[in-house]
Amino acid sequence: MSDTASKAPSGYADNRDDIQRRLRRIEGQVRGLQRMVDEDTYCIDVLTQVSATTRALESVALLMLDDHLSHCVAHAVTEGGEVADAKLKEASAAIARLVRS
Repeated sequence: MSDTASKAPSGYADNRDDIQRRLRRIEGQVRGLQRMVDEDTYCIDVLTQVSATTRALESVALLMLDDHLSHCVAHAVTEGGEVADAKLKEASAAIARLVRS
């Protein structure tokens, strides 16, 4: 993490409540998955819920990525130079991780 990143407000600050709400919902979904396994629920039903939970996490990731690009990366690009290069490289790596997952 660069000094700029540690001092700058998060790009998702405006969406913090929405993100927290989504993460609490996902947490509930994971607890539901644990219950389903404890109750020996049919495999396909568990897999369906795993898929829904995965999509919910991907949705949060995309929201955070969008916020990061429109706030953190855009701010760094206005600064230019090595800061911009580092933020663009960081964003590219994050996108690659999301695509691989």
